[in-house]
Amino acid sequence: MKKFLLVLFLGLFSLANAEFSEPKPSFENPRKVVYSLHVGDLDTVSHTIGSMYNILKEYPAESLKIVVVAYGKGVRALKKDYDERTLTRIKSLMEYDVEFIVCKNTIETMKWTEEDFIDGVDYTQAGIVEVIERQVDGFIGITAY
Repeated sequence: MKKFLLVLFLGLFSLANAEFSEPKPSFENPRKVVYSLHVGDLDTVSHTIGSMYNILKEYPAESLKIVVVAYGKGVRALKKDYDERTLTRIKSLMEYDVEFIVCKNTIETMKWTEEDFIDGVDYTQAGIVEVIERQVDGFIGITAY
C-alpha cells in the first residue's frame, strides 16, 4: 500500500510540474506518438522501451496514444523467443494501451508466421508505410535509438 501511495504521489507531482504546450493534451486532443522500431538489438530495444515509460510518466493516460511499428530487424523484438525480460516490459506497455504493430512484409521475408509473435500485437502489410500514414495523421515520429 505504501508503494502504491508513493507511486501515486510521484505521478501527481510530476504532472504538477509538467508544462504542456497549447493546446494542452486531453482526451479530445491527445498527444500521438509513433515509434519506428527497425533494429532488434537488445540495448536499442531496451532504451526505446525506457523512453516510452518516460513519456507515460509525464502524460495523463487519457491524453496520450503511443504506437510502435516494428519492421525490418525490429520485428524480432516482438517474437515469443526474444529476451524474456524485454517481452515482459513490452506486455506491460500493452496494459497501458501502447499499440504494437508488426510488418507482414518482414515476417513473410523471414518465413515466420503470426504464431511466432506475442499475443496482442497487430499487423500491417508494410511497416514503413504505417509509420508514414501515422505521421500524416498527426503522430509525432520517434526512431528507436
